[in-house]
Amino acid sequence: MSPNQEHHDDDRTRFERDVVPQLSQLYPAALRMTRNPTDAEDLVQETSVKAYAAFHQFSPGTNLRAWLNRILTTTFINLYRKRRREPQQALGGDLQEWQMSADRLGAPVPSAETEALDHTTDSDLLRALRGLPNEFRTAVYLADIEGYDLKEIADIMGTPIGTVKSRIHRARRQLRALLPPPSRGRPLQRTCP
Repeated sequence: MSPNQEHHDDDRTRFERDVVPQLSQLYPAALRMTRNPTDAEDLVQETSVKAYAAFHQFSPGTNLRAWLNRILTTTFINLYRKRRREPQQALGGDLQEWQMSADRLGAPVPSAETEALDHTTDSDLLRALRGLPNEFRTAVYLADIEGYDLKEIADIMGTPIGTVKSRIHRARRQLRALLPPPSRGRPLQRTCP
């Protein structure tokens, strides 16, 4: 067996040991990005293929989860851009309601920064999220819904931490502007001192 073949076998063994168990954790993020179970499965599959092809570039001891999420996010963005360039196809007339609303995100976890979100319906919040530019939506999604810290988000998105902070701040500000004001029935109560 040649040294090159042994190195390839080592990479495959490490990939199967380290990466394959992580792939199931990518599905919820893929589902929220694509908003469609079949597309989410395809996105995870495409991510696994790209991760396998580039596994020789992964540095052992670094954050594997962030590396995989960056591949997932980049793959999603590239597929999204590709689909936007493709001509639209006419849809059939007998669509089910779930097919017509396939562009929804899953119900997000409300941010603790404001109690106003407690008074906002999910459809208002989803509409507001869809109104954000993709980079802002991705940053606020990774921070507030997935719970990644700023460094992990910067690694996933391939941007500096300062840019991530700015995008999250601007996304939250735009969400506040897009969401209806809280009801006047009772005043907002602060939960933090």
